[in-house]
Amino acid sequence: MKRIYNILLGLAIAIYLFSACTRKLNPSHYTGTKENSYDSSAAEYVYIEAVKQKLLGNAGDAIKLFEQCIKSDPSNDAAYFQISQILIGTGDINNGKKYGLRAHELNPDNFWYTIMLAGTYYQEKNLDSAIIFYEKAVKGFPEKEDLQINLGNLYAENNKLEKALQVFENLDKKYGINETSTPSGVKVLMAEGKFQEAEDRVKKLIEKFPDVILYSGLLAEIYNNNKENVKAYEVYKDLIRKSPDNPETQMSLCNFFLDQKNYNELLLLLNKVILNNDIKREDKIGLFSKIIESPELITAKGNELQLACMIMEAAYKDDDIVLLLRPEFLTAEKKLNEAAARLEEIIISRPDNYYAWEKLLFVYLEEKDYKKLQEKGELCATRFNRSFPAKLLYATAAVENKQYDIAIEELRKANILAGDDKDMLLQALSLQADVYYRMKEYDKSFKAFDDALKQNPNDVTLLNNYAYYLAEQNTRLKDAEKMARKVIETEKENTTFLDTYGWVLYKRGKLNEAARVMENVIKIGKETDAEWYEHYGYILKKKNDCSGAVTNWNIAIKIDSSKTNLIKEIQKCQGDR
Repeated sequence: MKRIYNILLGLAIAIYLFSACTRKLNPSHYTGTKENSYDSSAAEYVYIEAVKQKLLGNAGDAIKLFEQCIKSDPSNDAAYFQISQILIGTGDINNGKKYGLRAHELNPDNFWYTIMLAGTYYQEKNLDSAIIFYEKAVKGFPEKEDLQINLGNLYAENNKLEKALQVFENLDKKYGINETSTPSGVKVLMAEGKFQEAEDRVKKLIEKFPDVILYSGLLAEIYNNNKENVKAYEVYKDLIRKSPDNPETQMSLCNFFLDQKNYNELLLLLNKVILNNDIKREDKIGLFSKIIESPELITAKGNELQLACMIMEAAYKDDDIVLLLRPEFLTAEKKLNEAAARLEEIIISRPDNYYAWEKLLFVYLEEKDYKKLQEKGELCATRFNRSFPAKLLYATAAVENKQYDIAIEELRKANILAGDDKDMLLQALSLQADVYYRMKEYDKSFKAFDDALKQNPNDVTLLNNYAYYLAEQNTRLKDAEKMARKVIETEKENTTFLDTYGWVLYKRGKLNEAARVMENVIKIGKETDAEWYEHYGYILKKKNDCSGAVTNWNIAIKIDSSKTNLIKEIQKCQGDR
């Protein structure tokens, strides 16, 4: 009982201190003359109770109480701020930002409101707005030099390099060469291509702080970026000699070897990196990710890289993400059967590893093995029933296997899971439109297309497919032409989209224009497609050029022997001659 009392006493003290701090930050609240002191006391009680619920983790109850504070006092900026913090903490960034903006509007000079909004906009990757609020904070609190550093880094990230450099140089003038602003300024100079200035400044850092290995690594990075590879390598060799197990040095040298395509040295060092406990697991995974994006390295050293993956697996037993590295390499090598087999092993031993399940589904999709995709998709969508990708991939397999009822049901669930996410809704509705079209429920198909276009009216794939299906049904051909033209204005060299446009023009009776489009498709296409020659054949037939039509249909059949329907068309044409 005593222990509970102590916890509650600590909580009461924390609430008192928190509310007192809030009143200091917001002196307009709970101060001044009030007509009804009882109302004032009651309002303060509700606010303190709301803070208590927030600290106890009862977000819903806290928000209700803070809303009650706002209802009784619409100018209560602290209550808006508290709700904003709760919402952002639960991942509701959009609504959290709205409350934060209202708090800032009511009390624009409050430091914490400004900083919270700056951080929120940064989280949304809205760098311009984040910069505006950081500039406001720096102007209001010039003594907080950490804000200036953050602002300088924001400028650099937003490619406003001159402004960034000005911030760091001002701090350098004030404090001389230092470990806070000088390295940041060096990186900006590198981004500007001012390698000599960057080198001079780093050498001053090394002279002043000779024991900081990081600065020698920065010097090597400058040499590397300036194509002075020999100098860079000499610096790295010296660093390895002085401190062979230093994590920053090992990681920098790995990246250097990767850039220089020195794969033998990279693989020797990679195993040391894997076993270096001072290097974060996330950094090791990041290095593997860079290697996976290097096709030349994978081709040259595929077996050695798989061995490195196994060493990584042994170092991080039962790590769900590390287990996926080997399948990723196998996929990059186009060894899809081996990748699938390895992923099957993983999900048998670790059935709750969602990432392995999802990767397996994508491998089967890439293999176009729709039977296995549906089998595993059903299991994955059932085990992880909140997974949108699992539902979508299961539905995709069902469509290809002509099990349309299953696909429609899974897409219904996917729509629910998508919520307000426009991209997810677009994917689900687009596939739904395709399913209904295959089911010959054209009205439902076209309604799904219309709903999808409400989410993104400029999605070229969606517009292309919609236009093609309308043309196939000889309906709303003017709309189809408008959609197809919009697509090719964006994607002028895409042969799939151009083919659709040519087909729509054919359906519209614009035969000369359709023929020119299809001639261009056949001319620029890197890989031949039977559809092009089939479509071009129909256009030529309509232009009374049966000889040309037969020639193109024969090419189509040669490319795709399943197009037996064209044999009858050829016979008809030959009979007409």
